[in-house]
Amino acid sequence: MKNILEIKNLYKKYDNFELKDVSFNLPKGTIMGFIGENGAGKTTTIKAILNIIQSYSGHIKIFGLDNRKDEKQIKEDIGVVLDDMFFPEILTPNDINKSMAGIYKNWDSKMFQYYLKEFHLLPNKQIKTFSKGMRKKLEIATALAHKPKLLILDEPTSGLDPIARAEIISIFQKFIEDADCSILLSSHITTDLEHIADYITFISNGKILLSKATNELLDKYGIVKCTEAEFKKIDKKDYVKYKKTKYQYEVLTTDKKSFKSKYDIKVIDKITLDDLMVLMIKGEE
Repeated sequence: MKNILEIKNLYKKYDNFELKDVSFNLPKGTIMGFIGENGAGKTTTIKAILNIIQSYSGHIKIFGLDNRKDEKQIKEDIGVVLDDMFFPEILTPNDINKSMAGIYKNWDSKMFQYYLKEFHLLPNKQIKTFSKGMRKKLEIATALAHKPKLLILDEPTSGLDPIARAEIISIFQKFIEDADCSILLSSHITTDLEHIADYITFISNGKILLSKATNELLDKYGIVKCTEAEFKKIDKKDYVKYKKTKYQYEVLTTDKKSFKSKYDIKVIDKITLDDLMVLMIKGEE
């Protein structure tokens, strides 16, 4: 399967933070959840992909093209929603419709109007009257209406209630029904990603900790709950991280089935992405 996005050895240094050799690939026709704690490097990585920040080393290819050399050619086919993105508040959705029609050759006014109706956004109302959730919906409608092949979304469902989130997620799933389209979706709402993401890429402190198929993570990984005596019998090569709580040890394994066959420990819980993040960041080796 061809990759719609390829990142190799991305490095960017700031005074108090650095991205360290970030590498991962996003295949065509898939959704990748991009997770990590606040300040982990998700937004910096996304801004490097979009060439918003520069002076970094490494290679980024989008649609097989260099994101810096071929920026103009690439830009037409990328839809973007950033967490700190905004439209001037005096504009209306109708103003945005007219403006975008002059920017994107594939801009579809009918599609834009369709999403405005779906999201219950009045086309003649100024953006300053919109709630945070309504503004986010407007950004998503704008990103979709020029028919991109790649959606890059930074916290696209933040500020939305569960019903609105489910509505947006359904739209994202329909978007990738075209096997040529993909989504890179950064979100702190990991329960959403568990349902829709084909891949999970996990970044912490500027470094990629893992990039794997979601079903592999959720099906094979697990949390072993055991006593101190049981923990001392576990070979270090059979777990990734562990955490000692008041009453027991919680141990992260990458292969529940193999672990169960090797050790006489009965409690191995299914893992969630939240569990994974906490143990990988806060756990001990």
